[in-house]
Amino acid sequence: MHRQQVLVRVASVMGARPWLAPLTLAVSALARLVLSFVTPTGLNMVDLRVYTYGAASLSRGALYTFTFAEMTPNFPLPFTYPPFAALVFFPLHWIPFTALAVLWQLATIGALWGVVRISMQLMLGERADEPVWRGATWMWTALAVWLEPVRTTLDYGQINVFLVFGVLLAARTSRWWLAGALVGVLAGIKLTPAVTGVYFLARRNLAAAAFSVVVFAGTVGLSFLVVGDAARTYFGELVGDASRIGPVGSAINQSLRGVLTRFAGHDVGTGPLWLIAVACAAVLCVLAWRGLDGEDRLGTMLVVQLFGLLVSPISWSHHWVWLVPALLWLVHGPLGSTLAARITAATWLVVLLVGVIQLLLLRQPTIWDLNPPVLASIGGAVYPAGVAVILGLMVGQRRLLRRSTLKQLQSVG
Repeated sequence: MHRQQVLVRVASVMGARPWLAPLTLAVSALARLVLSFVTPTGLNMVDLRVYTYGAASLSRGALYTFTFAEMTPNFPLPFTYPPFAALVFFPLHWIPFTALAVLWQLATIGALWGVVRISMQLMLGERADEPVWRGATWMWTALAVWLEPVRTTLDYGQINVFLVFGVLLAARTSRWWLAGALVGVLAGIKLTPAVTGVYFLARRNLAAAAFSVVVFAGTVGLSFLVVGDAARTYFGELVGDASRIGPVGSAINQSLRGVLTRFAGHDVGTGPLWLIAVACAAVLCVLAWRGLDGEDRLGTMLVVQLFGLLVSPISWSHHWVWLVPALLWLVHGPLGSTLAARITAATWLVVLLVGVIQLLLLRQPTIWDLNPPVLASIGGAVYPAGVAVILGLMVGQRRLLRRSTLKQLQSVG
């Protein structure tokens, strides 16, 4: 069936039953909550515990000596975010943890809906308000709850979906000061959203880029003012220390450094091998950006954020929430009618639903294993390899579109 015919049929169903798509998301969210209560580790949410218990340790002056080991004896978890994040998280420790866990999951799913909604708006403009696309937003969100990066974000009680939502809000707004403020605050909570400044530069939004730096500097200044000792420890000793965050070589680390470490059998650090890989990724991303249409805001954002994930020392599988907008771009973006994009999207969907990284972790002797079998090392490169395919499609976008248009004309003729 032709893509346009599918859309017409879906629009008809959505028009006749507008409640169906929201109900699907409600059922998906409810199933997720039930799973949390009926599985033995469903409410562990260890990262959320680190956020809350670690932030509470501010009152004792122990933010960066605090660790949580009750549920992770192999690796006591420290508080690894900037001190401004602890100030933001501090009120959470007044909420009973079970109630906080439920609220956190519901808020995460709500933010996930926002991620899908804004992604659609960036691709489709005003068409995103049509019933078929509103319905698609609900349905995609219901599915995305079960994709590996989101699933593990919910398992750990992570903040990743909120960060992606905030960055996409910054991309959607036409107010430079709001865009800059959003990214500056998010970077103050976790450094990784700072890469969004490259997106502002690519879009020639110099005011937003500059203001994001100013706001981030404000979060640092506030940290020194309120919790000076913690700020001096973080920015003077800890920032950039990847070993403190976790095992670089574990299969869950899907950055270039993680992949190279598993193949080499030792941490490659930021040496020549890593630098060559980063240079190759940078060239591919520049070519992808040049291959995109100038008005493709979501595509441009994906190039920037995927590059950030690749070159970061550690990019846990749950950091890769940006794969949700990437899937949407493959299916509904400019290449949505091409066979190459459809095959890529279908492959990604299988990988993320199956949870390839979680399967590799089950076969991994320990999280500190730096020398896995060759096949496991190849499987452990699945995210960066898949990202390379997406970027390759962007590089060849114009050629793929010309070929697709030619085939359509030939079929009509």
